Amino acid sequence: MAISHEPTSTLRSTVLRMTEQMQVTDMHTHLFAPQFGELLLWGVDELLIYHYLISESFRWSDEEYETFWSWSKKEQADFIWQRLFIEHSPVSEAANGFLTVLHRLGLNVGSRNLDEYRKAFASRTVNEQVDAVMEAAGVSKIVMTNDPFDPVEQKVWLEGKGGADPRFYAALRVDSLLNDWPYAVRELTQLGYEVSEEWTERTREETRRFLSEWVDRMKALYLAVSMPGDFAYPVEDHRNRMIDEVMIPVCAEKDIPFALMIGVRRRVNPLLRSAGDMSMRSDVSAVEALCRRYPKQKFLVTMLARENQHELAVLARKFRNLMIFGCWWFLHIESIVEEMTRFRMELLGTSMIPQHSDCRVLEQLIYKWGHSRRIIGNVLADKYERLQASGWQVTDEEIARDLDDLFNRNFWRFLGRE
Repeated sequence: MAISHEPTSTLRSTVLRMTEQMQVTDMHTHLFAPQFGELLLWGVDELLIYHYLISESFRWSDEEYETFWSWSKKEQADFIWQRLFIEHSPVSEAANGFLTVLHRLGLNVGSRNLDEYRKAFASRTVNEQVDAVMEAAGVSKIVMTNDPFDPVEQKVWLEGKGGADPRFYAALRVDSLLNDWPYAVRELTQLGYEVSEEWTERTREETRRFLSEWVDRMKALYLAVSMPGDFAYPVEDHRNRMIDEVMIPVCAEKDIPFALMIGVRRRVNPLLRSAGDMSMRSDVSAVEALCRRYPKQKFLVTMLARENQHELAVLARKFRNLMIFGCWWFLHIESIVEEMTRFRMELLGTSMIPQHSDCRVLEQLIYKWGHSRRIIGNVLADKYERLQASGWQVTDEEIARDLDDLFNRNFWRFLGRE
């Protein structure tokens, strides 16, 4: 193992080169494998009508919300393109990300010809586009978010086709069980499970059976839920009962983590529909209590409010069954990704998962990982340069090891699958 005595400028270029080349496991997305058909969103119009850009475009328009929603996807995309790219410079993270996608796929960004971009995307099949995007993004494994109550998705799983593409893995979404129990009861009943809104022994056992069977059907890597910022634990309510009596027992039975994404406030502006969601400060003590009560249960946790990030990172120092991951949703902007990556690395070393894409549209993988790689690489290079100044020489093998930990192995090791 050769020890490098290269100058800091060369060390940094080595780290950035190796960061760019490292293949990634994207451990939380809203993407789907091609066999899920219409659920896999891709292409120019889907990129432009992403909810980030919808809400941003209305800052430059007096158009009625309902008028916008009455338009076709193409008309909505044209509206957003005009407001955010032609009439104003596309400097926001989401707008700039769209241009990064075009550029990395070899299109002429300078032409500003939206129809030209549409034609280029339309020339590929969905399978060709998945291959091209994953190669351009350097992503080799993608974890989906899978809702067994979605009728389109449910059919694919029941037909045994959900695992047809080995690059895509499942995570079982349990939001409705925790956040909308009356709806979940209706869906569970239609699937043949004997449940009621009243919490009975039979309901508890049937809900466990449902989760257990669907974890097996999907080969789900973990259970996942988005929680509002006012989630509290321990308290006497439905969520706590469901966690204690159903979620944790099933996770223990299947030896899988429970992923909590905490801090959502839905439909702050209902006129914006799904683009109207907001972040909300959360109580980190809920995670603390879960980790303490269930020391053998593993928890993957991310929070949406910037104000929660430092406390969550400190908490991860205290509980090895807690793995913090990613810069979620509104935190996925360059300045905050850098801030969070720096203090996480300073508190936890490389024992965390610095990023996930949270993508809803396939091509977003390109810009979300492209932008994040550069930041993570520069932060890591800063730490190596400080080590080098102290006389500790970092080898290429050690750099590769650390990057593989951050982008892949920390996740798979935490799952016990390495």
